[in-house]
Amino acid sequence: MSTDGAKHASPWLPRLMGVLLLLMGLALVAGGVRLIQVNGSLYYILAGVGFALSGLLLLARRRLGLGLYGLVLLASTVWALSEVGLDWWQLVPRLSLWFALGVVLLLPWARRPLVGSAAGANTALLTVAVLASGACAVASQFTHPGEIAGELGRDSSEMASAAPNMPEGDWQAYGRTEYGDRYSPLRQITAQNVKHLEEAWRISTGDLPTGDDPIELTNENTPLKANGMLYACTPHSKVLALDPDTGKEIWRFDPQITSPNKSFKGFAHMTCRGVSYYDENRYVSRDGSPAPQISDAGKQVAQACPRRIYLPTADARLIALNADTGKVCEGFANQGAVDLTRGLGPFTPGGYYSTSPVSVTRDLVIIGGHVTDNESTNEPSGVIRAYDVHDGRLVWNWDSNKPEDTAPLADGQMYTRNSANMWSIASVDEGLGMVYLPLGNQTPDQWGADRTPGAEKYSAGLVALDLATGKVRWNYQFTHHDLWDMDVGSQPTLTHLKTDDGVKPAVIVPTKQGSLYVLDRRDGTPIVPIREIPVPQGAVKGDHTAPTQARSDLNLLGPELTEQAMWGATPFDQMLCRIQFRELRYEGQYTPPSEQGSLVYPGNVGVFNWGGVSVDPVRQLLFTSPNYMAFVSKMVPREQVDANSKRESETSGVQPNTGAPYAVTMHPFLSPFGLPCQAPAWGYVAAIDLFTHKVVWKHKNGTTRDSTPVPIGLPVGVPSMGGSMVTAGGVGFLSGTLDQYLRAYDVNNGKELWKGRLPAGGQATPMTYTGKDGKQYVLVTAGGHGSLGTKMGDYIIAYKLAD
Repeated sequence: MSTDGAKHASPWLPRLMGVLLLLMGLALVAGGVRLIQVNGSLYYILAGVGFALSGLLLLARRRLGLGLYGLVLLASTVWALSEVGLDWWQLVPRLSLWFALGVVLLLPWARRPLVGSAAGANTALLTVAVLASGACAVASQFTHPGEIAGELGRDSSEMASAAPNMPEGDWQAYGRTEYGDRYSPLRQITAQNVKHLEEAWRISTGDLPTGDDPIELTNENTPLKANGMLYACTPHSKVLALDPDTGKEIWRFDPQITSPNKSFKGFAHMTCRGVSYYDENRYVSRDGSPAPQISDAGKQVAQACPRRIYLPTADARLIALNADTGKVCEGFANQGAVDLTRGLGPFTPGGYYSTSPVSVTRDLVIIGGHVTDNESTNEPSGVIRAYDVHDGRLVWNWDSNKPEDTAPLADGQMYTRNSANMWSIASVDEGLGMVYLPLGNQTPDQWGADRTPGAEKYSAGLVALDLATGKVRWNYQFTHHDLWDMDVGSQPTLTHLKTDDGVKPAVIVPTKQGSLYVLDRRDGTPIVPIREIPVPQGAVKGDHTAPTQARSDLNLLGPELTEQAMWGATPFDQMLCRIQFRELRYEGQYTPPSEQGSLVYPGNVGVFNWGGVSVDPVRQLLFTSPNYMAFVSKMVPREQVDANSKRESETSGVQPNTGAPYAVTMHPFLSPFGLPCQAPAWGYVAAIDLFTHKVVWKHKNGTTRDSTPVPIGLPVGVPSMGGSMVTAGGVGFLSGTLDQYLRAYDVNNGKELWKGRLPAGGQATPMTYTGKDGKQYVLVTAGGHGSLGTKMGDYIIAYKLAD
């Protein structure tokens, strides 16, 4: 085009582009300077200078601005490829904005007003740069970084389920059995026909959030199927008995939970993960084995309530209900309820109660409890108590600070304060006579200088107790001197594994730190090797760190974070995330908490949390949904908290740790735009071959449909909060992702076979059962999760195959 033609073309578009590039370039320069100061990448300052200069040239209507922009875009493409290769979700924030602006600059309305020589060369350079970056984007669509494609290649093995027997169509415990394997022998629904699943019924429980509830109202309930009914509980500890074929309510029990201040806002959360079921007929001796010894009071309970539901409530009671009628079993304990506050001493409302269902054996009801994290150094005991399953009397208690003193606490005495607790679900092997406790920590989580010898030995690990006496049979600690809130949140899974030394009774313990610890459940000997690895040192003043930490050879740890792994929607928030990363202390997993602020990865939500794993004992396959989200912890000296307590608590969510020299702030590692600073994927679905201990397949799981203002389902792989289940039909189910779906997967290869849209967040573990009509149903609670921000609701939904 001639110079005369350029004089008559409107210059508004190149001027607008010039202003944009100048401003963007200056912003990159400013951030780039700070990034260099913290030893970060040189790219942003160099690119900022290049974009700013090209902007100035465009403002001056010089064609050289096109060529310079093309040169910077081409260099940016090379830089992006050198950092992340053909990873679509990492290329997007690095190149998409620059690519789009490059396309605009190639438009005639942007080129024609420009003057100067070498028009063809500048345009050609820009064209090549745009094509190169676009080609990278196209090529990255055919790669799947972080995923593993594979096929188990078997539908069965020589192994069989060793879990306690129950009717195939029932689901009588939280993990279906007290083994916690979440495996159903039902096979009516298969990988071939699951696509025909359709909603059979749904109900609303009527238990919705109120203005007096805490933010973290959670619907994490897995209903039971037993006694010809479904039994579900709600966040406010109400119990519903439902017809399994229709969802029709048979009976309802409301424990009328109370709080001293008439409000539940002070609670950390309101949760009921489940109730527990007991049937006297299950333990009738038919093989000559000794019948259980039952007191006279217990015999009366057995006669009046032969089938019972045990309900832990948010106001710290354990209530026994008649499973047939929903009436309180008055002969149990004190008019049907155990007062779980007995012997605990004072605590703030909601500071102690059991969020998880109790474990039930022939003779005992075993219960632990939630203790509020990081409130003070003087919290209730984490004691685990075993009550007589019939009359509710205390049989034994185990306190990690007095592990040998298991005799029932006498009236007027108190358990030791602030001992390690069990807020999750225990598992039981009645054949071996042991209960397996996944233990939490002595609070506070990030300050450990004052911890007791019992906490240092037992916390953040697995403890096996003798069922009859409560005495320790063995223990294995997974995190030494835990300063990262790596309590064991998952129910241990009991199964039999085939090894080179024969078949062994195993316990598999998923953990927040990503290791799956596989132990011989008879004595705690590792079946899969566990290595003590050196870890970063240097705790805050007055505290210390353990020199090593236990890491299982079987783990789903992601790669350590780097500056290159920082993410964002644009180059600008990615740059800010890089700055944050460099400003924080991070030396890999187990970087100690600091006043500077430390990056905790995996974060304290964990790779695995209370949802645990599912194990198909026949296929010898473990099915799970690992998460990958980093958190930031920062230690705040006590004098700063005391001087600015109001400001700190309102602006940064400081957790007080009263009694410790430091408070702490904890939050997800997010950009200023509220997006994760680490690159996706943040959530996967995966399977492990328990013969070889290798990951068979691992795929991104879930979309952004319900996490962004515009409901676009980008398949980035999102976190999940909730467990999975597997069936003999070769199908795994999971509903916990941040998008509102119940999904079905082929357990052999991980292919998503079906998904059903949920009306609210599905942060619960699904279950399956056989109805009175002979059909296999899949059931899920969809009620949302307050702190995760998923949509709240009060739904229980059942699906079955279309007729």
